[in-house]
Amino acid sequence: MILTQILQPTCIKAPLESRDKTSAIEELINLLAKAGQITDPVGALEAVMEREQQRSTGIGSGIAIPHGKTASAKELVMAFGIAKNPIDFDSIDKKPVKIIVLLLSPPDCTGPHIQALARISRLMLDETLKAKLEKASSPEEVYELISSKETE
Repeated sequence: MILTQILQPTCIKAPLESRDKTSAIEELINLLAKAGQITDPVGALEAVMEREQQRSTGIGSGIAIPHGKTASAKELVMAFGIAKNPIDFDSIDKKPVKIIVLLLSPPDCTGPHIQALARISRLMLDETLKAKLEKASSPEEVYELISSKETE
C-alpha cells in the first residue's frame, strides 16, 4: 500500500492549530469534510472518539494514529497533521505527540484499514523521516517527504 494514493495534499495541516487531542482530531476531520472525503464530520468524530475511549491511539515516539470506522467515509481516507506545539494524547509512552495521522474507513473496509495502519507505523520507524516531518511547515512539504520516502 502506498499512502500517497490515499492521502491528498488538501488533507494535510502543517501546522495544526489545536492544542488538545479532541480539537486536533476534529481539525483533521474537518479537513476531510472540506475536501469532500467524508459526508458526516460529527459522526466521524464520534467514531474516532469512541475508538480513543477503548485505548489511546498515541503509539509513542511522538506519533498518534487516531482512526475509526464510519459510514461517513465511502472508502479509506487519511488526514495528516503536524502539531505546532506537542499535544498530550494519552500515549503509551506518556509523551506528547507532534505527528497525527487520522484514518477513517467504512465499516466493511477492514483489510485496507489495517494495511494503512501497518504502513504508517513502518514509515514512522524511520527516525530521519520523522524528524523532518516534525519540522515541516507546510502541507506540500509533508506530502513531498512522504512521497519521496515511498518511492525509495
